Amino acid sequence: MSSLALESALPARAHHLPAAGVAAGAVALLVVLPELLGDLGRLAAVIVLQLGLVLVWVLVTGTQGFAGSLTVGTAAAVAADLALVLPARPAMGALLAVFGVGFLAAVLQQMLRRPRHDLVASLAGAALLLAVTGALASLLLLGRTDAGHGRALVALLAVGAALVVGHLVDLVLPRPQLAEGVPCGLLGLVLAVVAGAAVAFLGRDVSGTVDPLNAVIYGAVLGGVAAMVSLVGSYLVVEAGAADPPAGDQAPPVWALSVIQGVLPLAACGPVALALQSVL
Repeated sequence: MSSLALESALPARAHHLPAAGVAAGAVALLVVLPELLGDLGRLAAVIVLQLGLVLVWVLVTGTQGFAGSLTVGTAAAVAADLALVLPARPAMGALLAVFGVGFLAAVLQQMLRRPRHDLVASLAGAALLLAVTGALASLLLLGRTDAGHGRALVALLAVGAALVVGHLVDLVLPRPQLAEGVPCGLLGLVLAVVAGAAVAFLGRDVSGTVDPLNAVIYGAVLGGVAAMVSLVGSYLVVEAGAADPPAGDQAPPVWALSVIQGVLPLAACGPVALALQSVL
């Protein structure tokens, strides 16, 4: 699809409000369930987000071989979770085996289907899905220890605040527009970073980050990552919900598009939050 044809069929309200609601709900799930059920609650929250994202990803991106792609994505999500839950001392390196085997499974699944149209695009979508499910699994390590629980809480709230603020600002004033046809502006991105930094600064006592500057940097980086990946989600949503879809195709439902916008940035922030915890 060329950039000249990039025009969303969704009004700005439908583009931003459901996505903000999904982001807030996903963060609430990741915050509340661990408080109630501990590590089991964290695992349940991550699995719900992973399986929801796998389903809508296959629907929205048009990855060919629906049942096979759904099976590979689900298996990769479960394997990634087990790789980080079962070991006594889990590490992100355990995901390498999941990514390797998962990619081979995706290649095999795509090569076995008939006919093999859109093979390259489907393989690319499957590879990115594997990366996203693994990134979501990294949230299992965020706050697993007592010392990291408070920082994980603040990180999730900072990301949630950044996403909600970014969508609400873009709903009202998507200027200066970052790309033609995509209802997102520079002001929303900047204020999302500010919101993330503000939450981390206000929650520095809970997170155990003594230095106010480190707290601001922590929140600003997470807010920036969330805002940038949210912009990528908006690109995807605009293309998937184009005003003039190809003949015979139907635009995905709004709820599916909103899940992409709300959960994809959370996945990207998981590994970043873990890395920041080790340096700040």
